[in-house]
Amino acid sequence: MFTRLTVRSTIAIAALLVSASSAAIEIGDTAPDFTLKSLTGSNLKLSEQRGQIVLINFWASWCGPCRQEMPILQQLQQKYQPLGIQVWGINVEQDNQAGRDFLKGMSIDFPILFDADNQLSASYDVSAMPTTVIVDRDGVVRQQFLGYKAGYEAKYEQALKALIRE
Repeated sequence: MFTRLTVRSTIAIAALLVSASSAAIEIGDTAPDFTLKSLTGSNLKLSEQRGQIVLINFWASWCGPCRQEMPILQQLQQKYQPLGIQVWGINVEQDNQAGRDFLKGMSIDFPILFDADNQLSASYDVSAMPTTVIVDRDGVVRQQFLGYKAGYEAKYEQALKALIRE
């Protein structure tokens, strides 16, 4: 038998779930715009990249798959930048130094940005490390990949090539 408290609790939980699910970014949504400071000190703004395809990779220094994926992202940047593709790495840790230490010894030349307060990660509904989001030339989310396993780079390339052909 349900009590009024149980019914109210159930309704409150349902409302939270609905609001949480409506906040999640979905394929076809306009990518939330942002401006973040890069490792080099410059500010980068997503909306200023209109006309370019942007692969956004959310990562953390404590993430083993992120370490595996980082050189692959560098290869994608080198291969596809001449075709209008940008790779951006976004570190989600409050301690920027951990991300900087993670990158030592890696030959990464794509922009590394810092989301120390995790507001951007929340707006992109980042729930796994790493999370990769591909944004098309019009600023629309076209793909989202949670986590990383060997072979995901083929999925990234397939998605990027399809967008290049559009």
